[in-house]
Amino acid sequence: MITVTVCVGSSCHIKGAREMITRFNDFLTKEGLKNKVELKGSFCMERCGEGINWMIGDEILSSPSAAEGAETFRKKVMKALKKKKTHKGPAKSPRKRRS
Repeated sequence: MITVTVCVGSSCHIKGAREMITRFNDFLTKEGLKNKVELKGSFCMERCGEGINWMIGDEILSSPSAAEGAETFRKKVMKALKKKKTHKGPAKSPRKRRS
């Protein structure tokens, strides 16, 4: 599962964090990805001057607006899901039957 955390501290809230969370949630619902992406809130990420702050996994991001954040979110989530899909590990080979 991919974890996305959005700062909901005062500065990010004023800049549009709530709208960005709504956009993220709408995208996950529309694409049927709610079981693959966990959306969480967090208090201050200590980057208040940089925009609306959020994380995908361990990568910290800052977006100037909810719209830009939603576009970046869409691209990064889809890329991360494709990467997870291709790195599942080796397929198990079928067991041979004994005669």
